[in-house]
Amino acid sequence: MSTNYEFLHAEGSATAIKGWVRGVPLEAQAHAQLRNIASVPFVGPWVAVMPDVHLGKGATVGSVIPTRGAIIPAAVGVDIGCGMAAVRTTLRASDLPDDLAQLRSSIERSVPVGNGPGGEHRKLPDSHETRLAQSGLMAGLEAIKAKHRKIRTDKIDRQIGTLGGGNHFIEICLDEADAVWVMLHSGSRGTGNLIGTYFIERAREQLAHRVLGFHLPDKDLAFFMEGEPLFDDYVEAVSWAQDYARQNREAMMARVLHEMRHRLPKFQLEKMAVNCHHNYVQKETHGGVELLVTRKGAVSAREGELGIIPGSMGTRSYIVRGKGNADSFHSCSHGAGRVMSRTQARKSITLKQHREATAHVECRKDADVIDESPAAYKSIDAVMAAQSDLVEVVHTLRQVLCVKG
Repeated sequence: MSTNYEFLHAEGSATAIKGWVRGVPLEAQAHAQLRNIASVPFVGPWVAVMPDVHLGKGATVGSVIPTRGAIIPAAVGVDIGCGMAAVRTTLRASDLPDDLAQLRSSIERSVPVGNGPGGEHRKLPDSHETRLAQSGLMAGLEAIKAKHRKIRTDKIDRQIGTLGGGNHFIEICLDEADAVWVMLHSGSRGTGNLIGTYFIERAREQLAHRVLGFHLPDKDLAFFMEGEPLFDDYVEAVSWAQDYARQNREAMMARVLHEMRHRLPKFQLEKMAVNCHHNYVQKETHGGVELLVTRKGAVSAREGELGIIPGSMGTRSYIVRGKGNADSFHSCSHGAGRVMSRTQARKSITLKQHREATAHVECRKDADVIDESPAAYKSIDAVMAAQSDLVEVVHTLRQVLCVKG
């Protein structure tokens, strides 16, 4: 298979960094963060960098970090199991009303959006309560809580089926045949955040008592070693949060489709549907070696596997099929990737520019979403070109409605 990566060498480390970054910006701080990660002895055989790469907390967003015998909680982060879901419907563009404002409002009423109490259910819908019970998530959480009572779990029954804020979204899109898709982006919400924060703190406490035979360049690379009780407990908890994130996306999708059935002509769901994480860790075998693979803003792209690569508000998104590239640990990017920090975007992008960039989309056009405007992100065209050996495009989607928290 042809390859499109470049070697981004880590000085003083035998661990290579392979980056799919041709034609896309790579900030110096992100590159330095990658070198720090690659310098840790149990990381490798190499680190893979996706074209949406940018500086992150704990680990670089857009990176794939394999580890042997150890796991780094802050590399996964606190938005555990964050990812995408999409489904194609039998609706066509002509079935949509010219004015989508009412549909957007109904989705926002049905799916709480935003952070804080305003982004939670006042009362858990019966369907969500049944989902939690039948999935075994409540029982799984109780088992985790029995060993780690300091983990707060009061948000689980208020946040299943909720969107959150930041870059999380719900979209109605059209593909190249004018078929209507529903696509959304969210994760394990506050419960996943509490679990991630708790174990990151435990890892830092462990680090203070470790005698290391190497230099750890960043406390956010604090880790658990295989065989330690906290290693097994974290694997159990992070797996639970990933399952919760998937269920959260399914719950939201059900609510969105319910609102669409009320306001649009009758439709069915087609077979093409995707639900994939892009902030997670799991055991995988690569080159005959069992590794713990952390994808921090990266999607699994095994040969034939479907994934979702969203652009930004106002730009295209893609349904892709993985090519199973071994150099990337069978991975691809999780989106366009930020080119501006949120602070920089708020200072640099005007409300007029945001409204012009999203003129064709029914969405929020106020100052509070400026940091999510298309100009804050890399060119999705360049990002897709840089990873042509990782995925093939199955469908190209264009947004017509976008809900943001």
